[in-house]
This record gives sequence, structure tokens and C-alpha cells, in this order.
Amino acid sequence: MLRWFKTELHVHTCLSPCADILMSPRKIVGEVLRQQISIIAITDHNSADNVSAVMRAAANAGIVVLPGMEVCTREEVHVLAIFENSASALALQSCVYDRLNGTNDPEVFGLQVVANEMDQVERFEERLLIGATDLSIEETVARIHELGGLAIAAHIDREGFGIIGQLGFIPETLKLDALEVSSNTSDESAATKFGMYEKYTFIRNSDAHFLNQIGKNSTRFLLAEPSLAEIRKALQKQDGRTVQASIS
Repeated sequence: MLRWFKTELHVHTCLSPCADILMSPRKIVGEVLRQQISIIAITDHNSADNVSAVMRAAANAGIVVLPGMEVCTREEVHVLAIFENSASALALQSCVYDRLNGTNDPEVFGLQVVANEMDQVERFEERLLIGATDLSIEETVARIHELGGLAIAAHIDREGFGIIGQLGFIPETLKLDALEVSSNTSDESAATKFGMYEKYTFIRNSDAHFLNQIGKNSTRFLLAEPSLAEIRKALQKQDGRTVQASIS
């Protein structure tokens, strides 16, 4: 039987230097429960090091946590990578780290906190996570797919770090699984501005950097179970699965 799942596939933790320090594993899980969200993806900038902690924090909460990452490509385009398991996310992280330069200055960019499931600080990441990698957008999408993940263009309506703002268009040959629209763009405006990309499925996420942003922009998925395989089917409108993101 298919049923609707409220889903939030773009959530940052305190590992992202631009996120609030209160975006810790247990606090995120608590807010997700308050917002009655069933599925979340943890998508920190260029890293998956807090994914496992959030998964452990949510272990008995009835929430599905999908491992993910928000990769900043060479072109400074943000791409969401969503996986079924943390091993795949960490494999992408290894690839990203090999192509990521720079050292974080906490006073300039913010702290990059690796936490455990009890919200205790394990360490501070020294790499500068918000910089662009030396991976092209084509390489990034291909690697995500090689690892069995979904590749979603993040906040395409934003000038900064959105694929259209950075490239001017979405390349025909780029095999994206979905396009994300932020809360800054209304349904009507999105339909007008992005009508030429109707072959893609549109979704909405909060891109939460603060606890009070979680669930402010979400997507409902009609699924048989809360899994990446089912989300993939919904994005492709297969076997009765579908998506409701108010984009028409």
C-alpha cells in the first residue's frame, strides 16, 4: 500500500560552517519529530562526517535518515547527493576531499563541528568545507550515480550556487534526478521561470541551517516504504509513486 511521507532532503548540521552551532544531531531529530517529518537527508557542505551521528540519534525515533552531502562543484554549483547508506556517502566524501583545498578559519567562516549522537563535540574539521571542489558538475553527478545515489540540483532559483545562476542553463546531457526550488520562489513563478525544464521532477526542501527552518519547505512523497529506492521511483513517477511539491 502506498502512503504519503513528509520529506526534507536538505538539512545541514553544525559541521557546515554557515549553519548554527545548535544544529546538532539530537536537536535536529527533536525538531524533525515536532515537524512530523518522516524522512530527512543530512547534506552538509562537501562532507558526510555528521551523518552517522544523526542516524544513531534517530535510531529509535521512527525517522529515516538518508546519508547525503551538498557538493560544491568547480563551477560553484551546489548539487545534493542522497544515498541509501553511509558507506556510499563516505566514498563520495573521500573523492571530494581529494579535490578540495583550503583550511578553515573559524573566525571568518565559522566552526565546523563533528559531533556524536549525544551532541558532544568530537573534533573540529580543519578543511574549509564551503569552498568549491575541483570536480566538474559532470564528474560530480557521474560519481554520485556510480555510488548508487541521487543527484539533485540544489536551489536552482538562486543566483549564487544555483545551476542556472552559475551556468545560465541546465545542460541537456546532465543526468540530474530532480531540481530543487527554494521557498524564495512561489509555485506560480517557478512554473513560469522553469517551464522549459518540465522533464525534471521538482522538489522543495528547507535547506535548513537553523532549527526553526526545518520543515519550512518540504516535499511529500507517495511511497510503499521510506527508502531511497522508493524515492527514486517517485521522482521517476513509476508504479504509482509520485511527488507533491506544489510545483505545477
